[in-house]
Amino acid sequence: MNAADVMSSPAVSVNPVTTVRAASAVLGDHGFAALPVVDDEGRLMGVVSGVDLLPAGMSPETAHSPVARVMRGSVISAPVTASPAELTATMLSQRLRCLPIVTEGQVLVGVVSRSDLLRILTPADAVLAARVETALRAYSGRPRWTVSALDGEVSVSGPFSDHAERKVVEALVRTVPGVRGTQVAC
Repeated sequence: MNAADVMSSPAVSVNPVTTVRAASAVLGDHGFAALPVVDDEGRLMGVVSGVDLLPAGMSPETAHSPVARVMRGSVISAPVTASPAELTATMLSQRLRCLPIVTEGQVLVGVVSRSDLLRILTPADAVLAARVETALRAYSGRPRWTVSALDGEVSVSGPFSDHAERKVVEALVRTVPGVRGTQVAC
């Protein structure tokens, strides 16, 4: 497994002439911490973050300025061949929330975020069980049942008020994306 297997691709990016206001909109719309800045050939030139954009965007004089004025040109990136361990080490040591992934020619091909790395550390069944627990907690207001998952088959056990509640829980579990089957037991 390497960066190509973990990264989000294609990467959302801006170019140096994108305005501060437009880059702020992209950042806000996608919920990202930062955006890679690439030239017309897709080569990584810099990074612009919310910290860079906020002060510039607050001033009417600089809101329409190009991102090139506020971006950081010194960029830490990783090659497509980097392992998840290498990506994690780089991100932790440099305190990065995201890491651009580039080819040998510095062409941006993707971005790895902390959540991308966490996703590979968390088995799919654990994620599915957590989603079901969240749905059940929203229904009951508190954790009342034990949830486990194996290959998309979800088991829920614990006390039910009555047969109707058991059926509601079973139906609710089936609405969670990724659930292939349910088993509900007292």
